[in-house]
Amino acid sequence: MNQLFRRKIYSDTDTSTSLLRVLGVWDIVFFGIAAIIGAGSFSSLGEAIFRGGPGVIVLYLICGFACGFTALCYAEFASRIPTAGSAYTYAYASFGELIAWIIGWALIMEYSFGNIYVAFSWSDYFTSFLGRLDIHIPEYLSCSYTEAKKAFFSTPQSTNSELLNAWKNAPVLGGLKIILDIPALVINGLITWLCFVGVKESKNFNNALVILKLAVIVLVILVGYKFINTGNWTPLNPETQVTSFMPNGFAGVMSAVSGVFFAYIGFDALSVLSEETKDPQKTLPKGMIISLALCTVIYIALTLVLTGMVDYRKFDGVGDPLSFIFEKTNANVAWMELIVSFIAIIAITTVLLVFQMGQPRIWYAMSRDGLMPKKFQEVHPKYKTPSFATIITGTVVGIPILFTDKSFILDFTSIGTIFAFVLVCAGVLMLPAKEKIKGRFHLPYINGKIIFPVLFIGTLFGFHYFQPEFFSNLMDWKDPNEGEFRASIFFFIIVNLILCVFTFIKNFSLIPLIGLSSCLYLLTGMSHDNWFWFGLWFAIGLVIYFFYGYRNSKLRQA
Repeated sequence: MNQLFRRKIYSDTDTSTSLLRVLGVWDIVFFGIAAIIGAGSFSSLGEAIFRGGPGVIVLYLICGFACGFTALCYAEFASRIPTAGSAYTYAYASFGELIAWIIGWALIMEYSFGNIYVAFSWSDYFTSFLGRLDIHIPEYLSCSYTEAKKAFFSTPQSTNSELLNAWKNAPVLGGLKIILDIPALVINGLITWLCFVGVKESKNFNNALVILKLAVIVLVILVGYKFINTGNWTPLNPETQVTSFMPNGFAGVMSAVSGVFFAYIGFDALSVLSEETKDPQKTLPKGMIISLALCTVIYIALTLVLTGMVDYRKFDGVGDPLSFIFEKTNANVAWMELIVSFIAIIAITTVLLVFQMGQPRIWYAMSRDGLMPKKFQEVHPKYKTPSFATIITGTVVGIPILFTDKSFILDFTSIGTIFAFVLVCAGVLMLPAKEKIKGRFHLPYINGKIIFPVLFIGTLFGFHYFQPEFFSNLMDWKDPNEGEFRASIFFFIIVNLILCVFTFIKNFSLIPLIGLSSCLYLLTGMSHDNWFWFGLWFAIGLVIYFFYGYRNSKLRQA
């Protein structure tokens, strides 16, 4: 049992690596922007606005707040452990081998499965852009089998004509309809090749694309500002006949947590580039924090523009919201519609690139510890990249494209990532004090003994003052609309009260505490279906660990 929680000791001066160190601070910032601003802003933003209305901006602020404190925790780990592996490596140092494996398994979910969603989004924008140029790919070659089948057999039947036509017109081979997303498969193959060739080539390609992406986002904000109707920020609820910033209530805003949080996924992927970064103890923390701050400002501005230009209800099923707002039925700016569609393809390509770079380096780190086969730490003699792990990543992303759909992948990815963030913040609480070295990042220590309990309990009383009816119905878990959310909030309160007690006794640091509590709050927006598939995924991971990882662990053999 002790072996399961035995910690690995890393030296903060060990920067030896067989990988090529070529990345500086602004390379890290650009990789961060590339990862964060992509499918979240160019695709899932539409669904988030439809669910939460203009009030979804509050959720962007909450997620940005949670990710900001989590980024500080990642930065603290990165300053101590300059090796590849991200949260996996950090968990190994703070919690021990079993939790490290669980985190590594969660990161596989984040990077590999997240890229499946991103590949689907890339395909949507690519086929949409070709359509505007009057070039049409058959519907059954530009969507997934699962989505087409679900749309055709749903009750009532979906109104998405493309998915319906895909099911109706698809050729049949051996009794099976041939429906597959060719653009998604092709872009996955191309990105895998680029990651295989090398990080230096990927860096230059990424930086050029990020500049284009930022330029068009600024253009969307400047042009869209002229078409804002402030009345759209307080739409009329048809049931209550009351205008509200949150027309679907706070539960409606929280139901959009998967889409909103997905928009922030990516900054943590930067920590897997430790062994390819120059002076990682200084460079990584700076790059992570700068990129997250810039992206949060951009998301807030984009959300205000979109919800001000178009009534939130029009975003139902819209997969390309930034070009949608300039269509004929909305602002009617044809040249902007075309530009945004083209740049969206570029933006989402950069997300694919960063995630596809991140996953092989997780496997590389796990293999080096003996928890995965040795083949995963194989470095290409010419390109100096984890070659075998890169090919396997491309395969793991490519195969599920044939039989999954976007909504499932979105929820599945978000819950795994938030869980990893929870453990990273908790891990910082368990780290011993370190000597301060000039030039390196140091997470400020603020004693949370009194401050955290006062903040949390004070927030509870404040929320009760403004929303007394929510607390009066807190134990009504059978409500079809808010029952799950109330149950989640109840357990969130219990866990945080326990944290208050331990903080008072152990003098925990305030910054990781706030990050931990914020991420736990984001988990309250997950449904029971999310938790079921999350549990199943980890059950499979534990089986693999005990049959292979536990037996071959280098820490155990030592």
